[in-house]
Amino acid sequence: MNIIIDGRECSCERGEFLLQVARRNGIFVPSLCYHEGLGGLAACRVCIVEILERDRRRIVASCIYPIENEIEVFTQSDAVLEQRGIVLTLLARLAPGARVIQQMARANGVEIPLLTDKKDGDTCILCGRCTTACDLLGSGAIAKINRGITKVVDTPYSKASLECIGCASCAQVCPTDSIPFTETESTVNIWGRTFELQTCERCGCFISTDELIAKASLLCEVADAGEAYSAGEAPDAGAVPDAEATHEVDATLCSECRRQAIADTLRIGFKP
Repeated sequence: MNIIIDGRECSCERGEFLLQVARRNGIFVPSLCYHEGLGGLAACRVCIVEILERDRRRIVASCIYPIENEIEVFTQSDAVLEQRGIVLTLLARLAPGARVIQQMARANGVEIPLLTDKKDGDTCILCGRCTTACDLLGSGAIAKINRGITKVVDTPYSKASLECIGCASCAQVCPTDSIPFTETESTVNIWGRTFELQTCERCGCFISTDELIAKASLLCEVADAGEAYSAGEAPDAGAVPDAEATHEVDATLCSECRRQAIADTLRIGFKP
């Protein structure tokens, strides 16, 4: 099916989210909480657009709006710019130290207020990217705690979390760089803990923490058990080894050595 975005005809599949369709067609829609690996969270509301459907206009968050009918979309209408300006003003008050919000505000002609609800250095907008990434990895080491203007992202009781695996995924997906962490050649320090990095079994370069390797191995074992249960039978002993199934090898190798290990596995599998 086709929709119109800012006067341009764009093809899409039914059920696709509007933000994804716009970006695929080279139409810029600003956002903060959206991440391709996490999907839409609709927390920041910066990605709002105006849609026209059957003579009815309304503002929606494009990151979570599934396209079900032919619609016309306006990403820079007066209504959108006005409401986006209000959103950026509120975010600037919530996180006055976030440089990306200052840049967005200037690009949209929004004046940043002098009064703030938090300290000047605060950068967290409580978008939920970090906690979502942590939950998807099965760790659950961090969460939003407290209420109102005291709400923050932290570990339980603000103490070093035993559930943290030192992957720093939370910091990597944060749109405002509000999660501090330090990394040396052999260690990672985050959320009050220092993690030792293990080395690749083949080349000896530092790759990951013990906790992350153990978590990856556990998740793979669970996945393998689920696949075997669904199949209802044991794998054929004469089958070609599956490159995707070399879980124990993968967890202890760097990316380059992992590719070589997969190639070796396939080579052995197809050997006459």
